[in-house]
Amino acid sequence: MKDKEKVFHSMGIYKLLYTLAGLLMVVAFLFNSPTEIFNGLITIIKSPCTLITDYMYLANIGAAFFNAGLICLLSTILSHSFNVVISGPGVAAIFTMTGFAFFGKNIFNTIPITIGVLIYAKIENTSRASVILPALFGSALGPLISEIAFDSNLSIVHSIILSYLVGISIGIIMVPLSGTFLRFHQGYNLYNMGFTAGIVGMLYVGILRMFNVTIKSVNLVYPVNDIRIIIFLYLLFISIFLLGFVKNNLSFHGYENIMYNSGRLATDFISLDGLYQTMINMGIMGLIATSYIIIVGGKISGPIIGGIFTVTGFSAFGKHPKNTIPILIGVFLASILNTVNPLSTSSLLAALFGTTLAPIAGEFGFFRGILAGFLHMAMVLNIGVVHGGVNLYNNGFSGGFVAGILVPVFSEMDNFLMRVRLKNDD
Repeated sequence: MKDKEKVFHSMGIYKLLYTLAGLLMVVAFLFNSPTEIFNGLITIIKSPCTLITDYMYLANIGAAFFNAGLICLLSTILSHSFNVVISGPGVAAIFTMTGFAFFGKNIFNTIPITIGVLIYAKIENTSRASVILPALFGSALGPLISEIAFDSNLSIVHSIILSYLVGISIGIIMVPLSGTFLRFHQGYNLYNMGFTAGIVGMLYVGILRMFNVTIKSVNLVYPVNDIRIIIFLYLLFISIFLLGFVKNNLSFHGYENIMYNSGRLATDFISLDGLYQTMINMGIMGLIATSYIIIVGGKISGPIIGGIFTVTGFSAFGKHPKNTIPILIGVFLASILNTVNPLSTSSLLAALFGTTLAPIAGEFGFFRGILAGFLHMAMVLNIGVVHGGVNLYNNGFSGGFVAGILVPVFSEMDNFLMRVRLKNDD
């Protein structure tokens, strides 16, 4: 894609993201009054926010939607103000920010990590535009900031100062560490920053535990389906699909190119295959993710909306039906065979976020993708304890280890089979 075309598409994407932010904030008032939303936002900001804290349950539905719209708006403004030419990675980052603003992220706990990343850019004398996306993804550890600020034994002033100093220090180290840890899973874990955040979170939580600081585990989840939310999600993803389909001359032309790609990091569908084809993919993937939850009998809670938005965002940056469906099947099989309720929020999130391993299915095939999903379920249910729930991208943490284990094994298997075939041909 030529530079002029990238800039043109970037302008269009910014318009869509601003529209999404405004839509979420307007929709909020269909659920609650302005006073309820304002009070709910205060409750959200003052919460420790560790996994799993559903803002729809903690506050109210309207406050959760408004918080998501606000985070989407601020993330978009931040990217726009630094002249980021936005494409697949940017869409993935902002959709992920928006989704996690339903459970874990808010305006208070995302700021210090962003400041830290910008300080890193200053220290390294690199452009701020180049680190904005890592800054957005890096806010995975937002709950650690909230935990220190609002659930410590210090005075509120000292707690907030300490929490921001911790957040800034995290931001400074996240960018260089993410590049290092990428090599561990070789790009087959799409949520690389989640893997990085898990390691960093493990370190910081370990330090807190040294001083007898206990991080309480929570499981606050909105317990029922609200048909209005389901309708909103379907209308949103149908609209994204139709906009791409219409702009693509009422055709799927070029969409097959997306399906042929493994999705391994870093695969920017917008740059490689076009904006409108990518919008078609995003719409389809959003519908698949939402329908999966409905079909298996799950509840559309705040964390589930976060998972659906993340899947949709990464459908511009690695995910498509061909490489995600095997992962969903693998996680579902594991969920009905293990001792954990397959309809629990943890099981449903493992399916949605487990698609971080989509590149494994894209590279090594359908059945190995199912195995990756199955093993991801085993890993993710047992790994959150090491970081105490402060890493919102827990599935990215788990996915890094699963990919790190499976990819070398699968690669060696393929090399062995190729050697056998060559020997037989001789």
